[in-house]
Amino acid sequence: MEKATFGSGCFWCTEAVFQRLNGVEKVVSGYAGGKIKNPTYREICSGLTGHAEVIQVIYDETIISYEELLEVFWKTHDPTTLNRQGNDVGTQYRSVVFYHDEKQKNLAEAYKTELDKAGIWSDPIVTEISRYTDFYSAEEYHQDYYNQNTSQPYCAFLIKPKVDKVEQIFKDKLKTKLAG
Repeated sequence: MEKATFGSGCFWCTEAVFQRLNGVEKVVSGYAGGKIKNPTYREICSGLTGHAEVIQVIYDETIISYEELLEVFWKTHDPTTLNRQGNDVGTQYRSVVFYHDEKQKNLAEAYKTELDKAGIWSDPIVTEISRYTDFYSAEEYHQDYYNQNTSQPYCAFLIKPKVDKVEQIFKDKLKTKLAG
């Protein structure tokens, strides 16, 4: 199994997207990129820890490649908004790829360069590409949040449309049945 770590706004949204991909064995919501050890959600929300809300993806590279994970990452959030995704504002919601090795770094940087050259967005891509150092799992109530709270207003109005988009765009990459 391989690991990938991405931040693209609220980890509830990102987790719900990546859980649906075939070859993804596990997705854990958490925190990375900051300066304090074992941060809490309350500390993260202050914006003073330097951590981003991220997901850590455990995946089978024989089924889904890192390149495919990057494609889903780039197509499921706005990489041109600094420290913001929708109504979620703060450094904890920044767009970031934490690479685990040089191959991941090179692939992420190449993908970002190609997207910039393609001119898909009118604004420049601000996604941070940083070396992975530490990951701290978020509190238990954050794990598998969307699947356990689909009728909650945030889930119904913000996460469901993103999940629907993923299920439409990436039909060929989806699991036949979601675990759980």
